[in-house]
Amino acid sequence: MKALKTAPGTTVRRRDFLTLLGGTAAGWPLATRARAAKIYRVAFLALLDEQDEVIVRERLAELGYSEGKNLIFDFRSTNGQRDRLPQLAVELVKTKPDVIVTGFGTMSAMAAQAATATIPIVFTSVGDPVEAGIVTSLNRPGANITGLSSQTTEISGKRLQILAEIAPAIRSLAVFLNPDNPFTTVALPDLKAAANVRGQRLEICQVRTADQLSTSLDAAVKAGASGLTILETPGLLGFRRQIVDLAAKYRLPAIYANRDFVSAGGLMSYGTDRRQQYQRAAELVDKILKGEKPGDIPVEQPTKFELVLNLKTAKALGLTVPPTLLAIADEVIE
Repeated sequence: MKALKTAPGTTVRRRDFLTLLGGTAAGWPLATRARAAKIYRVAFLALLDEQDEVIVRERLAELGYSEGKNLIFDFRSTNGQRDRLPQLAVELVKTKPDVIVTGFGTMSAMAAQAATATIPIVFTSVGDPVEAGIVTSLNRPGANITGLSSQTTEISGKRLQILAEIAPAIRSLAVFLNPDNPFTTVALPDLKAAANVRGQRLEICQVRTADQLSTSLDAAVKAGASGLTILETPGLLGFRRQIVDLAAKYRLPAIYANRDFVSAGGLMSYGTDRRQQYQRAAELVDKILKGEKPGDIPVEQPTKFELVLNLKTAKALGLTVPPTLLAIADEVIE
């Protein structure tokens, strides 16, 4: 075995040299991986600052993504100013995220989709993504987008059924809606069909701004409305305090899609479990970060719904909540 010359007065046998070299090289990949560990960037675009992104962050943490270590999370909200959605979407695209998550509503998803055709997008709550033109089909959404739908054709009828259990005399319903929102086009026909089955009439209250809430509901009540529901959109969710107060003023039994209305003093809500939806959105993000293409991931429809009741509000309205409703309620506020 020949010896290799190193520094003057030092020799190392070839076998020892190769062993030393191999041992050193074995440490390189680990050190290299540590230095070059992938840092993922996830962006969240919201029309409302409802802190739904916190649920996404929490679930991502459970899945092994740690902010400050292997995750950068960028959050942008227009605080209800929908005209700013396109601008914020473009700003987020410029940060070069690995995935963009869009918050509640169709318009956030459409803004993100208009801003990029390549960055993966996960939407969280779109009434009918096919009808809105966001995806080509639920099973194969195509392009760079997938997510979770929030609407089923049966849910409008179920809400009216629940409302009838607590207030069976309602023959006419006031309906708050924003005529400019894409979701309204999808949801209103379902609500009309459900009302027709029950022999109920709808009094449409078109609302674009908060100051239209009172005048439109006053007109509906004068026309005979004795109950209330809404076609929930981000703008109307932002007006929930005013809507709940108006329902109390006119003593209208009301059912909402979102538990936030009940927390604000509304009578009851029946809708998708929002926490579950945002947790599931984080899981879709995880799939994409691990290599799956969003266009190959089927859009998920809601499978879990929750009923929330406010007994204090029921008492104030002089209503008795049937034991059957109390038995199936997911949460009762007293």
